[in-house]
Amino acid sequence: MTLPPSLPIPRLVQSLAWTRFPVQFLHHCHKKYGPTFRVKLPPYDMVMLTDPESIRTIFASKGDDMQAGRVNRVLRAVVGGHSVLLLDGAEHMRHRKLLLPSFHGERMRLYGQTMAEITRQSIARWPTDTPLILHNQTQDITLQIILRTVFGIDEGPQLQVLRDQLTQFLKLGEHPLWLPLMVLLSLDPSREQRLPWKLFLSARDRTDVLLYQQISNRRRESAKERSDVLAMLLQAVDEQGQGLTDEELRDELMTALVAGHETTATALAWAFERILLHPSIYAKLQQEVRDAGGVSASPEKLASLPYLDATIKEVLRLRPVIPFVGRVLAQPLSIAGYDLPAGTAVSACIYLAHRNPSVYPDPEAFRPDRFLQGQPDPASWLPFGGGIRRCIGASFALYEMKIVMGTILAHTELSLASPRAATIQRRAITFWPKGGVPLRLQSRQMTSASPI
Repeated sequence: MTLPPSLPIPRLVQSLAWTRFPVQFLHHCHKKYGPTFRVKLPPYDMVMLTDPESIRTIFASKGDDMQAGRVNRVLRAVVGGHSVLLLDGAEHMRHRKLLLPSFHGERMRLYGQTMAEITRQSIARWPTDTPLILHNQTQDITLQIILRTVFGIDEGPQLQVLRDQLTQFLKLGEHPLWLPLMVLLSLDPSREQRLPWKLFLSARDRTDVLLYQQISNRRRESAKERSDVLAMLLQAVDEQGQGLTDEELRDELMTALVAGHETTATALAWAFERILLHPSIYAKLQQEVRDAGGVSASPEKLASLPYLDATIKEVLRLRPVIPFVGRVLAQPLSIAGYDLPAGTAVSACIYLAHRNPSVYPDPEAFRPDRFLQGQPDPASWLPFGGGIRRCIGASFALYEMKIVMGTILAHTELSLASPRAATIQRRAITFWPKGGVPLRLQSRQMTSASPI
């Protein structure tokens, strides 16, 4: 057999089903056809793979036989053509090698105090008399973390201007029409001078002016005296002694912003939605943070807490922010009993792979204990993708989630404004909690050194 089965309905209907009812759509296809099926989404028919062995095959690719850039080109108008998300082959590996050191190891841990400080400042502004939308707060926290640790911008007018412009630009991506518009633009770039594309791209161009200004200013400074990601990228060179151009830097900074801001903010909102619906888990986390020092706990201590780590992994299993990662075959491939021709789009379906009952018994149950023993199988737990295309910022994002969650747990007592679980809703390319998780701040504990 050449291609897996697909629902016998037109592409437009499948696209609408994916847009409005993504979870129900995936479950229906999986129930009807089993672990391998095909969905008709623009610009590709996408073969969805959900079993560990098939996913392992996809992630084992070295890059010449499967191309991710072709699938991700829908993001080109935002992140640019030099983004690591859109590159394949040797150029992808070049960018990856230049970027990786900035988001890993000791360099990453330098950002812990900044992450905790930004979170405490946010908590100090949370209202106690009215419900707050947690996703709005986590968006603000993660945006500030990106601006301070990646862009290296200190508090002041410059930070405020860039934050305001980026907030306006990123909000455009929340509109329901954003993704279909970007798909159409990726298929026909000549549309960019027409409305509504022109409105979106003009907002992007205003943002670019500020980004290029930052890059220009920093090239005139001594990067060696700074510890932010941009400083490292300005010093990084490849085997030929070549660094990143201004255009490449702009695209990678925008990628870090788009991929590392909204996804982490959404994951944090899901995390508190999950734990507040499970009081025993919430209490256990609170106790673990108290035992680590509570409001005085260091970022290093928070990052080492085993139950907090397991809880975050279970949140990302049950509520992955990105539902699938795709590749386009550069040559034929036999997989899952099918002979797929070159040009076929294949996907590791993260959402369904995380619900495999043979890997995760009672898969819909929220059980952090699943992750207390050893590391999860990368073909069965893949919220950051896998293989040579695994998200460069995965370690950074996990570290950030631990610091932000641990700080919130230490300084607040929270409750859900509604006892009902949040509905999974597709927003642009992410799965987010519909309504943004309305919370009530029951109490707030700040130290004398904390901002009020």
